[in-house]
Amino acid sequence: MAAASLLCLSLFSVLFYVSSAASDFQALMKLKAAMVGASNRALQDWQYPSAVSSVDSAHCLFSGVTCDEEFRVTSLDVSFIPLFPGTLPPDIGRLTKLVNLTIVANNLTGEIPVEIGNLKFLKVFNISNNKFVGSFPGNVTLNMADLEVLDIYNNNFSGSLPLEIVGLRKLRHIHLGGNFFAGEIPASYGDITSLEYLGLNGNGLTGPVPATLSRLSNLEQMYVGYFNVYSSGIPPEFGSIISLRILDMASCNLSGEIPATLGKLKNLDTLFLQVNNFSGALPPEFSALVSLKSLDLSNNVLVGEIPESFSELKNITLLNLFRNHLHGRIPSFVGDLPELEVLKLWENNFTFELPENLGRNGKLKILDVTTNHLTGLVPRDLCKGGKLEILILMDNYFFGPIPEELGQCKSLTRVRILKNYLNGTIPAGLFNLPAVDTLDLNDNYFSGELPKQMSGGVLGQLRVSNNWISGEIPAAIGHLGKLQILSLEMNRFSGRVPDEIFKLKALSKVSASANSLSGEIPSSVSECSSLTSIDFSRNNLVGGIPGGISKMRILSTLNLSGNHLTGEIPGEIKYMVSLTTLDLSNNDFSGRLPVGGQFLVFKESSFAGNPKLCSPHRSFCPEPQSEAHASAKLSPAKIVVIVLAVSITLLLALVVYLKVRRSKFEKSLMWRLTAFQRLEFKAEDVLECVKDENIIGKGGAGTVYRGTMPDGMELAIKKLQGRGSGHNDHGFLAEIRTLGHIKHRYIVKLLGYVSNKDTNFLLYEYMHNGSLGELLHGPKGGHLKWETRYRIAVEAAKGLCYLHHDCSPPILHRDVKSNNILLDSDYEAHVADFGLAKFMQENGVSMSSIAGSYGYIAPEYAYTLKVDEKSDVYSFGVVLLELITGRKPVGEFGDGVDIVRWVLKTASELSQPSDTATVLAILDARLSEYELSRVLHLFKVAMRCVEDESSHRPTMKDVVKLLASPPQAVPNLLNL
Repeated sequence: MAAASLLCLSLFSVLFYVSSAASDFQALMKLKAAMVGASNRALQDWQYPSAVSSVDSAHCLFSGVTCDEEFRVTSLDVSFIPLFPGTLPPDIGRLTKLVNLTIVANNLTGEIPVEIGNLKFLKVFNISNNKFVGSFPGNVTLNMADLEVLDIYNNNFSGSLPLEIVGLRKLRHIHLGGNFFAGEIPASYGDITSLEYLGLNGNGLTGPVPATLSRLSNLEQMYVGYFNVYSSGIPPEFGSIISLRILDMASCNLSGEIPATLGKLKNLDTLFLQVNNFSGALPPEFSALVSLKSLDLSNNVLVGEIPESFSELKNITLLNLFRNHLHGRIPSFVGDLPELEVLKLWENNFTFELPENLGRNGKLKILDVTTNHLTGLVPRDLCKGGKLEILILMDNYFFGPIPEELGQCKSLTRVRILKNYLNGTIPAGLFNLPAVDTLDLNDNYFSGELPKQMSGGVLGQLRVSNNWISGEIPAAIGHLGKLQILSLEMNRFSGRVPDEIFKLKALSKVSASANSLSGEIPSSVSECSSLTSIDFSRNNLVGGIPGGISKMRILSTLNLSGNHLTGEIPGEIKYMVSLTTLDLSNNDFSGRLPVGGQFLVFKESSFAGNPKLCSPHRSFCPEPQSEAHASAKLSPAKIVVIVLAVSITLLLALVVYLKVRRSKFEKSLMWRLTAFQRLEFKAEDVLECVKDENIIGKGGAGTVYRGTMPDGMELAIKKLQGRGSGHNDHGFLAEIRTLGHIKHRYIVKLLGYVSNKDTNFLLYEYMHNGSLGELLHGPKGGHLKWETRYRIAVEAAKGLCYLHHDCSPPILHRDVKSNNILLDSDYEAHVADFGLAKFMQENGVSMSSIAGSYGYIAPEYAYTLKVDEKSDVYSFGVVLLELITGRKPVGEFGDGVDIVRWVLKTASELSQPSDTATVLAILDARLSEYELSRVLHLFKVAMRCVEDESSHRPTMKDVVKLLASPPQAVPNLLNL
């Protein structure tokens, strides 16, 4: 009987374990269904087994799953798998034997299910780098007595920091940073005495930093800065956290003096207090930080000198003191610090010379002392160890030559020593270093010639402007295959412009103005299709403008003023839609100035100082005469005969001309008004408004006038050239084919058009606040509040979504930019300018050339000339970044860098990279009040839109969905 009972009990246990294991299997399949979302490509090996008998153990072979001997799941680690837009379902609570739950960087969203509280054996709970929202349910941790790691970093949690975790006595690691938690740091967090790691950075925390955290005697790492806005300084009691190795309290509004008690932290190797409001002097007591390796006190208001006691910091590798008010000498002991690799002291008031021994430790990698009052010679041993990568000495008073040793420093990647008093010949070796990508030597007194040999394989920017360099421009510059920017202006160069320069495939900008160059402009210039800017002004160039210049599709600036150029101005320039700045003044051009196209944009001053150049409005333009003909002597009789013959010819020609002109004029007056809705005005009413005083804008396609009709209706009247002469219609047909047949609240309304043989006038509803670009980047941009910016983003997205998803066939805009988003009197957004629009085909649209606006063009368009709706999405993402940063897409980040690359570069240089830290670094400083959650949400949407791979970008329908459902707002607004 006892044996039978035992057998039954054993059988029950087996059935129980089998049932529990099967339950785990079913729970995992439920998890997959919820987490994978619509993509259905991830976790492919999570499948039902072929044999029913193996159901109980099959899940133990799933990727990321670990089981115990009873086939119960003890560990689930499915990190770095794109599961968007998946969620974490309540079924997670069925895995009751879980010890390790690690679901990192999977793009999961939604709220945390309360059923997770069933995981009583959990030791590791890591759901960092996802998109979970709502309040973090701290009560789910109440039964997790063994929990050691709680990591929910970089999600979208809001509300207050959870108090329930205070009772977890085994907790070693807490990371709640990178979210939207608000309120104060609970003083009770000082009671989690088992804690070794505390991360609260990147939230919206306020109030004082609690001194009770000093009770965390086992704490080794503390991160509580970035985005938090505290109302106090550092509690002096923090000097008693003797186990602390890393203290990061950067960028969180701390004030007061830095406590000298921090000098007691003998184990501290990293101290980051940058971007705060600390005042006072550098604490000499820091000399006792014998383990310190990284010290960053930059971007504060510290005063005084570098203490002599800092000579005891024998392990220091990084010393950042830039952007303070420090003064005095840079002590000589700095050069003796044996481990020093990074020294950044820029934007202070340091004086005298750099320590002569700087770099002799053989480990120096980065030196930046920009904008001080330093003088003397550049130390010779900066690269003694062959490790120096970045050398920035600009805007000081250094004199003498550049040490020849720097020309042999093969580790260098960037050299910027502009705006000093350096002289002598530039070491030839600098132009042949294998890793240098930037060489800025402008605004000095360098003389001599540039070397005849150059081989810098990655040199992208070469600037030597405003020096005394002479001789010819070396043809060897053509060996710099990666060169993008060449700046040679304001020197003493002579001779011809080397043809080799324009064979550089990556060259974007070349300037050699204010030299003594002679000869003709090489014809190869028109083959350099990557150029966006050319400036050869103020030289002695002769000849004409090379033919085929219109092949330069992205050229935006051409300055050839102040030379001796001759011949006619090529009419093909009118078709260069990207050319916005042209200066041909003070030359010897002749003939008639071309009209139409881009010539509508250029100023009259662009052609001044060319006495032989005829205005297009002159009825007669004499042909230029040769010198031999002009100097030939004519007898009086011949002169009389010639005068009579010319007079009669001119009279006959004038009669014919007037007759033809009258006929043409009469025909041109046959204006026709075509309306797309009922209009209470006539063509004559529109034409009355077309006068200079009503001009409100000019562009490559034409001029825009503001007009008021007799019934009070206000119009924007866009003048375009017609097809009568066989020229480009500048988007007229594209506009009427699209706007003439679509209507949407957030798309500008085309009311109709007035046209004749030669001219078209498009009639739009008038937008009182102009374009988003003009407003945002103009003097009133600071008045564009965050809520208005966000609303504009949503409205413009809805307009583009209509084009892509509700029109048949879909319409590609192809020129989405902030200047093509117009704002009415209520700042409501309207997508405008459909001059480049195309109807979408099944496999996209292949173009013969690039069209659009620089800075907004998607990568695949520039490389393949093929566009689809994702190309518009990319451009819209750039607009979103404009709204966030307040910056233009190009022109503010250095040559060759657009806003997308600038954002990515800024993010990569952060010491604690995260979306929140990036937003803090790039946010428009003019914004005084905003909801942080919405800013971060818009940023994430923008970065998805500007993915390099078009397949990774959302559709406009997805964008509207994302923007229309922002995370819940943090209760308080941040005032920064």
